[in-house]
Amino acid sequence: MSKGMLYLLPVPLAENSVAQTIPATQSALINTLKTYIVENEKTARRWLKEMGLKTPQSELKLHPYGKHAEKNDFSVFFKELEKGEDVGLMSEAGCPAVADPGSDIVAEAHRRGIQVVPLVGPSSILLALMASGFSGQNFSFHGYLPIDKSQRARRIKELENASEKFRQTQIFIETPFRNNQVIEEIVRTCSDKTRLCVAVNLTGEDERIISLPIEQWRKQKVDFHKIPAIFLLMK
Repeated sequence: MSKGMLYLLPVPLAENSVAQTIPATQSALINTLKTYIVENEKTARRWLKEMGLKTPQSELKLHPYGKHAEKNDFSVFFKELEKGEDVGLMSEAGCPAVADPGSDIVAEAHRRGIQVVPLVGPSSILLALMASGFSGQNFSFHGYLPIDKSQRARRIKELENASEKFRQTQIFIETPFRNNQVIEEIVRTCSDKTRLCVAVNLTGEDERIISLPIEQWRKQKVDFHKIPAIFLLMK
């Protein structure tokens, strides 16, 4: 029996952005799938509806993974795939398996000889890099910074030094309720000429992308509390 294919389904980054960021072909695909591996079941059902799902949601089977689920044996996620059924993998926002625990699912699919099919959709990392004006030839994504203030300040300085040494854009994210503290820490820690880009609520109606040297950030008054944001440094 041939195995099913694992489709990596990007989802919107912001409300009311489906038409601008999700290809119409994805609507046709999701109406052929009955099983999904999802980071957040409630979010996944909402995005599927917005992306044009016509199949009654009661007929869908959703396997939660990541922080929103209990630790499951991987066999739970692959039962349908091993039987020849195609399955969709969805993140909570953006591209699955990029800054997302779905990468573990993809790795296991390869180990099991299951074909993985990545689909086109929005990535906050690439969109922010495109809009920053920083190096797109050499960049590094670091995920979250340390929560401890002294460790976070030290890490920011390390990233600034790495950017100067390697001529490399440094990209990282933060829990939205710490956005303002992180910006304040960056402004305190980094040199005047170092550039900081903050991209907020990408693809959303209130999207903002500010890319300035630190000396100009000191004159900015921003409040990005509890808004999805991504940070880029370049020296």
